[in-house]
Amino acid sequence: MNWTTHEVGNMVEPLADYNRYATDPALREGAQREGAAWADAALLAVGAELGRATLQEQARLANVYGPVLRDFDPQGRRIDAVDFHPAWHSLMRGIFQRGFHSAAWAEPRPGAHVARAAGYLMQGQVEAGTLCPTTMTFASIPILRREPALWAQLEPHLFSREYDPADAPLAAKRGMLVGMGLTEKQGGSDLRTNTTLARPLGAGGRGAEYALVGHKWFFSAPQSDAHLVLARDGSDALSCFYVPRWRPDATRNALRAQRLKDKLGNRSNASAEVEFQDAWGLLVGVPGRGIPILLEMATYTRLDNVLGSTALLRAALVQAMHHARQRSAFGKHLAEQPLMQAVLADLALETEAATTLALRLAAAFDREESASRGAAAAEQRPGGSSLQLEAAMRRILTPAAKLWVCKRAIEAVGECMEVLGGSGYVEEQPLARMLRETPVNSIWEGSGNVMALDLLRALQREPQAAQALQDWLADASQGDAALTRALAALDALRIEALRDPAQARALAQDLVLLVQAVLLRQHAPTFVADAFIASRLGCARGGRIFGVLPQGVDMLAIVERAWPGV
Repeated sequence: MNWTTHEVGNMVEPLADYNRYATDPALREGAQREGAAWADAALLAVGAELGRATLQEQARLANVYGPVLRDFDPQGRRIDAVDFHPAWHSLMRGIFQRGFHSAAWAEPRPGAHVARAAGYLMQGQVEAGTLCPTTMTFASIPILRREPALWAQLEPHLFSREYDPADAPLAAKRGMLVGMGLTEKQGGSDLRTNTTLARPLGAGGRGAEYALVGHKWFFSAPQSDAHLVLARDGSDALSCFYVPRWRPDATRNALRAQRLKDKLGNRSNASAEVEFQDAWGLLVGVPGRGIPILLEMATYTRLDNVLGSTALLRAALVQAMHHARQRSAFGKHLAEQPLMQAVLADLALETEAATTLALRLAAAFDREESASRGAAAAEQRPGGSSLQLEAAMRRILTPAAKLWVCKRAIEAVGECMEVLGGSGYVEEQPLARMLRETPVNSIWEGSGNVMALDLLRALQREPQAAQALQDWLADASQGDAALTRALAALDALRIEALRDPAQARALAQDLVLLVQAVLLRQHAPTFVADAFIASRLGCARGGRIFGVLPQGVDMLAIVERAWPGV
């Protein structure tokens, strides 16, 4: 007897084999506009690679079968090894081949950071855990290249396009990863409470050898070939140390992994608790300047937090739109229902605003890097914008953007999951993994309150940059009543927040919304800019529950722009 009870219909097939670059007008236009037009063909090829269904399966496997700590080898020797599923290594191999870990440093040119940001944003739509070792390696390079003797040993490995997962001395490897070790149990974000001690093995000082004793509560990517570690030097000042996995004599360094963190998300990536038992290290940079040195590194990782959250926004939006266009309910496709159109359009506005801002921030990194190479004159933006504005984008706006974009992604990805209904809530769909990933970008590299306080400090310490940002906003807002009103309110809030730090989060939120509105007014289609400004700056109901848009918004045009389909 045939016990088939029904014929399966109205089910949405998985989205597969599409070009993440060609189908994202905001990303492609932004990369071209901000200086990476020369990379368009390469980014198109990357977009096609990263849209393949095989990579989605690798992402799934890397998260289902996460890293495992192996303390000892079969002979009982301490090895503190971390084993990964082959899918993790395959994803990392692709990242190295595309150069997302170092190419902007190895092959500097105008737009190099923008091109890397665009590619990184697409990579983050595939799988988020692999971004952690990628971004830390990338951010370590400007710190390490200031140490000539050490850099001479590391440069070939850091600039290599070969991913080498072998647990071996550096001389035996073709490539390398660099991690970071800052956080301790007793202090968390308050790094000045750190107690790890570094004892000089000789005279001490920059470039000298030290032995480290202490612990780290979060040791990111413990499988890395080296870490930059914050510890107290012989004078009790906090300094930065290069601590490799293997000593120069090819013996294992005394880094003892206690356990791997059992995290809510980011499960493909290893995070550990470790102890240093006279671990060998070199003092990097000026003694006593460990926190500023590692905060400079964090400037790059915070940009990648913005890019990573934007990637999750985009990936979730595409899944929601694909589902809504294929799934029918109440006699129509979901995408034809007015309420669903409002939700999708609102999510699309959020995603385009985040993409446009992230690429503008990456351009600021480009222009400051070019200026440091003596190319400031060639890097002036059209309209006479100065390098002070680029400094403002990098040092003032980046922490604000990390606070706002990373928090908005949590809410937005949850809304995208709801578009799929109960199906989106099950582990067979990628939305569950995406939602678990979203909080980490808001927490790591400085939580929301830390970012808000960093914004206040930057405004106080960088008055010329702050004035350049103010002048740019004022000039860009001329002739637009909504932007002008928002700028006046922002000025008043800035004064208030400098007196009362409890207003710092509000200041970060309003600053980012105004900058996003200005960038969209300058560069996006009118129907996108008008809808964003009306819903974020001109509508008391807007900006909290997605799908609350004022009347007159061209929702269909916004949705069609966001996802032309495959």
